[in-house]
Amino acid sequence: MISQKAKYAMRALVALARVEPGTSLMIGEIAESQAIPKKFLEQILLDLKREGIVTSRRGKAGGYLMMRTPDAVSFGEVLRLIDGPLAPLPCLSKVAYHRCADCSNESACEIRHVFAKVAEATRDILDGTTLADSLTATAAGHTIPGLDA
Repeated sequence: MISQKAKYAMRALVALARVEPGTSLMIGEIAESQAIPKKFLEQILLDLKREGIVTSRRGKAGGYLMMRTPDAVSFGEVLRLIDGPLAPLPCLSKVAYHRCADCSNESACEIRHVFAKVAEATRDILDGTTLADSLTATAAGHTIPGLDA
């Protein structure tokens, strides 16, 4: 299950991706339109800024704006940034692997084999779906690629 923080991060990014390139939104605008607590949103946007996904602008026309195009930001990248590895089991993580404490033989673990398929499908969908894909699908009333089942 993804965290509330990750959901808020994705909603904030979708809001920023909807506006014209180079246009900024104030934190208050994003917080209100997306029903995100403002203080929590400030922390999230700082994390996204540190990773180069968004940037901020001071002054009268200030606020936050996308640093990268919506087609260059995948849901998988955002989820990993906020929540960490996508793997459902520690022995399946590509970036934070460690053997399960109660496992003596990974290659014979039936549970691992099932969840390896889940992890691969999850990674494929999240890494293959960008902010731009979600905007296009929503606007056209379609599903997101890979999710039309």
